[in-house]
Amino acid sequence: MRDYLDWNATTPLRPEARAAMLAAMDLTGNPSSVHAEGRAAKMALERAREELATALGAEAADVVFTSGATEAAAMVLAGQDIACAPVEHSAVKAWCEESLTVDRHGIVTVPDPVRATLQLANNETGVIQDLPQGLASSDLTQAFGKIPLAFDWLGITAGFVSAHKLGGPKGVGALILKKGHDITARIRGGGQEQGRRGGTENLIGALGFAAAATASLRDLDAGLWEQTEKRRDLLEARLRDAAKSTIIVGIGARRLPNTTCLLTSGWKGETQVMQMDLAGFAISAGSACSSGKIRASGTLQAMGFDDELAQSAIRISISPMVGDDQVNRFADAWEKAYSRWRDRNGQAAVWA
Repeated sequence: MRDYLDWNATTPLRPEARAAMLAAMDLTGNPSSVHAEGRAAKMALERAREELATALGAEAADVVFTSGATEAAAMVLAGQDIACAPVEHSAVKAWCEESLTVDRHGIVTVPDPVRATLQLANNETGVIQDLPQGLASSDLTQAFGKIPLAFDWLGITAGFVSAHKLGGPKGVGALILKKGHDITARIRGGGQEQGRRGGTENLIGALGFAAAATASLRDLDAGLWEQTEKRRDLLEARLRDAAKSTIIVGIGARRLPNTTCLLTSGWKGETQVMQMDLAGFAISAGSACSSGKIRASGTLQAMGFDDELAQSAIRISISPMVGDDQVNRFADAWEKAYSRWRDRNGQAAVWA
């Protein structure tokens, strides 16, 4: 038996998304064609745009389908003079000056929102930011589907999301723009997406994304993520009882209801990931986009943790599909592994 506890990296495909994608496969036409088949495909695409916009709290005309949040970020950040913090995803940091400061809890200070980008929630620590009004852009990827949000209420100019973070397919995402704001297309072609992104639209992906977003909204309304937060807290209590010196990152700030970032000084995160994998659990040592790279997390270093602590990080990210039994099984396995490591290495160091 295996337990998947790496939901911030990617999520299993929701049945609603799978059904929508299978239905889309029967649509023959190109959404840009004017014949009946093309018009049927176009109608399906625009229904998906409306559905996704409703889940995002945005206007359909302001939603641009992309290949993912990475592309969406590049569409608005490339070539701009925008500041960001070291805690941002690498897809954002690739285009920005990392000049914004971060405190011990992972909270970022933004002196000039108009010239800055700031994530709503961090993928490694789960820390949630208070977005200042007038912010140039925000990576909404980890927050969308896990906490209530409405783009039109955030007061930002642009946002980025990816389908596979909430049960949709990989390879599709969206850029959301403030009403009246436009961009210059970087992928030019036939004028698709209102001239903002050329190329035939990923109809199958768009329909899957919209269905997953709607299902995610239902989960939020039903209080399933509040239950997830209780399980997350149960997990953290057990791990801290087992290892008194272990640090829960961001515990003094608002966090996503599903995310635990754990530091145990001297015990390499990569080692823990391998040990838990052998025990039947999928977790990570940080961002999936930096997996396989044995180096300290820039996010944790920016928060003031030294290299040894940062290299000990593991991330456990759960969902409403993860029950108490899975959480307790993981805690049991981690406690056993910790005890073996402690016995080999002596009393774990306490970080001050």
